[in-house]
Amino acid sequence: MNTQFKKGVLELCVLVLLDKNDCYGYELVQKISSQIEITEGSVYPILRRLTKEEYFTTYLQESSEGPPRKYYSLTEKGRQYLNERLREWRRFSQGVNQLIKEGGFDD
Repeated sequence: MNTQFKKGVLELCVLVLLDKNDCYGYELVQKISSQIEITEGSVYPILRRLTKEEYFTTYLQESSEGPPRKYYSLTEKGRQYLNERLREWRRFSQGVNQLIKEGGFDD
C-alpha cells in the first residue's frame, strides 16, 4: 500500500481502536497490522503526540509476560477528536470514490 495513504489513516485507526478498548502500543500495532502493513515505529510517535495533546491518558498494568505494559485510554477530548476525524474521513473517501466512479473505475 502507498506509504502516503497509510500516513493519512494511521492516526484514525489508532483512535478507532482505542475507542473500543484500552490497548498497549504493541497490541495496537498488531491489530492495525492485521489489516494494513505498517511498521511498529510508525505507531509510537502518534501515541506520544496524541497523549501530549490530551486525547489519551496512560497507565501501567502488570503483565504475566514481562514488564508492566503502558496502556492508552481515549479521553472525552479524544473521543470528540475521533468523531471529527471520522466525519472528515467519510467526506474524503466519498469524494474519492465518486471521482473513481466517474472515471469509469467502478467495481
